Amino acid sequence: MTQTKNISENNLEQCLKCSICTAYCPVSNVDPNYPGPKQAGPDGERYRLKDVAFFDEKALKLCLNCKRCEVACPHGVKIGDIIQAARIKYTKHAPSLRDWTLANTDLVGSLTTMVAPIVNFSISLTPTKFLMHNVLGIDKHRTFPAYSAQKFETWFKRHAAKKQEEFDKKVSYFHGCYVNYNFPQMGKDFVTIMNAVGYGVRLLEKEKCCGVALIANGMPKMAKSQGELNINSMRKALNDQKSEAVLTTSSTCTFTMRDEYEHLLHIDNSDVKDRLMLATRFLFQLIDQGQIKLVFRKDFKMRVAYHTACHMERMGWAFYSTEMLRMIPGLEFVMLNSQCCGIAGTYGFKKENYERSQNIGAPLFQQIKDVNPDVVATDCETCKWQIEMSTGVKVMNPICILAEALDVEATRQANAQ
Repeated sequence: MTQTKNISENNLEQCLKCSICTAYCPVSNVDPNYPGPKQAGPDGERYRLKDVAFFDEKALKLCLNCKRCEVACPHGVKIGDIIQAARIKYTKHAPSLRDWTLANTDLVGSLTTMVAPIVNFSISLTPTKFLMHNVLGIDKHRTFPAYSAQKFETWFKRHAAKKQEEFDKKVSYFHGCYVNYNFPQMGKDFVTIMNAVGYGVRLLEKEKCCGVALIANGMPKMAKSQGELNINSMRKALNDQKSEAVLTTSSTCTFTMRDEYEHLLHIDNSDVKDRLMLATRFLFQLIDQGQIKLVFRKDFKMRVAYHTACHMERMGWAFYSTEMLRMIPGLEFVMLNSQCCGIAGTYGFKKENYERSQNIGAPLFQQIKDVNPDVVATDCETCKWQIEMSTGVKVMNPICILAEALDVEATRQANAQ
């Protein structure tokens, strides 16, 4: 029998209409106004292909793009991509000032770090929150991440760049907006770990935001431009500068660049994709192959609950981060149920989405309170903001926990032998 080729690039024709995706959809579980991923995705696309009048922008905007529908789908239909591609193709409305501000993280971050103390103080004030709520449409209940007074790139060039050339083996680091503008310490922790196991770290020659917020807020052309710059920089780092891999510390940045560049922005990343990965995956593979060793502090104690971010679930990479954490002798590990926290990047910042966002995350927040850990670990920075705001529990990236638990000097000596 001759196999019929799919007409669509996202496996539209393979949909069985089983509705498993809807059962797993976080939005469908809390909002009856959302038609669900099956109807918004493959079912709706069949109609949209016939007549653009069937495009329902309001309904499709309710989608989190969490990809849990794709994880659940038994036939590999890219349901989330169908929905996002429809938004890219058919949306006619220009992004609002609110959407533009939330999406342009490099510009906003560069300006804000210059006056970080003033901005951090101002955005916590009730009048500022009132203004953002009523004028911009950013919900007044949302807590913003603090900005750093010094960018990670600035610290690296002043204090770390020269030392990296002493190492024979090197990796390149895509740090992302959060590390650069909000939390440089995570980048410092990454450099500490890589140096301790015998690897030098380079920054990409040029780096822009991965573009996930631009895609979500209706600016695909800008996202594609930034994506092409990022991939070209990675290509140069891997081929010309001989880096072994391009490493990241954000699950969402990683997923966007590995999958959405290809599927939504039609950027050819085929020669880069397999060597672009989370740092925990790279480290685990080296340990598993016996190429490096980690030595941990004997006095380290921490009870950690791990939250699987949605895009981490889609990549299937939670294993690497959780196994790295389980290696730490003084760490008591608890695996949380895999469920969406509800923030979905900029989605949960928007006034019209805030209540829905919190309702989606409510079961997770309750489980965290019941477990009562010292720290929640997750590989996604926006999950961190949501969980900390909604539970009061500190959230750390696995890389930061590894750096805190590591006996740096003993690890360096173990890997120098």
